[in-house]
Amino acid sequence: MIRICRYRTRAGLSLLLALVLAILAGCGYKDRPVPPQQVVPRPITDLRYQLSEKGVTLSWSYPIETVTGRDLTEISSFELYRAVVPVDSYCDTCPIPFGTPIELPGGVLPGEGRKTATYEATLLRPGNLYFFKVRARNGWWAESADSNIVSFLWNIPPRAPSGLKAVAGDHEVTLRWQPVTIHLDGSPITGRVEYQVLRSLGGGSFAKVGKPVSGTTFTDTRVQNGRKYFYRVQAIEVYKQGRVGGGSTAPVAVTPVDRTPPAPPLGVRAVLTGRGVKVFWQPVEERDLKGYRVYRRLPGDRAPELIGEVDAPYTMFVDKKPPADAARIFYSVSSIDNHTPANESASSPEVMLKQ
Repeated sequence: MIRICRYRTRAGLSLLLALVLAILAGCGYKDRPVPPQQVVPRPITDLRYQLSEKGVTLSWSYPIETVTGRDLTEISSFELYRAVVPVDSYCDTCPIPFGTPIELPGGVLPGEGRKTATYEATLLRPGNLYFFKVRARNGWWAESADSNIVSFLWNIPPRAPSGLKAVAGDHEVTLRWQPVTIHLDGSPITGRVEYQVLRSLGGGSFAKVGKPVSGTTFTDTRVQNGRKYFYRVQAIEVYKQGRVGGGSTAPVAVTPVDRTPPAPPLGVRAVLTGRGVKVFWQPVEERDLKGYRVYRRLPGDRAPELIGEVDAPYTMFVDKKPPADAARIFYSVSSIDNHTPANESASSPEVMLKQ
């Protein structure tokens, strides 16, 4: 009995060992190990921030490639690191004391374009410098290198500017507002205040327009006529260690309008024919030219009379019923554009016709 049991035990162990080896061999064949660099996302390079009276909003783009250039389809999560350093104890050469990271969810990447992640931090403590960096994860073990580091000073923010007004012009918008002199808690501002203009096209997200200005007026010349824009202005207090963004105004809407008339026609002539007086002129080369207006004046008239319009590209008009008893008739021509109402040029020099 003892020999039989030994025999069966040895046979069972051999069979079990063969089965384990077969499983291991099969697993190794089906799932080759992937080199870590083929799944590690590229580091984030566009971490940025926007300060408001509530705190800070951080934003960054999802990585779309691994460090070896392979396309990514998903980012599993982000790790956001924060450091808080009192202004009085800040050291330029000291390491930044980042704490335990905040884990944020990732998501699937779109087929085209870029995807943006955001994080809002509030309850910031006045008199402190804040530092942030972020890492992207592709699975629990594939983590990117650090992003760029952003830093800013936080103090009691200034109040929002008041009295924002927008005046539409031709390919421009002029903004005016009242200066800011106190903080949100009512304490006076003793330092310098600058103002950041923010613009939205058609009610979309607001973006900065240019750099902060020290005055209380701003003219935006990078606009298109006929399109509706929304503007806000944010107050920013300037310190030696940085800037603190404060409140922003309620949005105002404005639509730039075309107020520039085309050039007046040149070379106006008038010839008496059997059908009437033929008036003709040289064409005006304007992109938005709609046509021309023809005027007639008799001796003794204080102002010329509009007698007809001609659509471009025609440059001739026939006055079929000129006054028969007038010894002299004066004609002039102006040009108009496609705007509603049309912008009209000055009239051309008058040309005289003797009957």
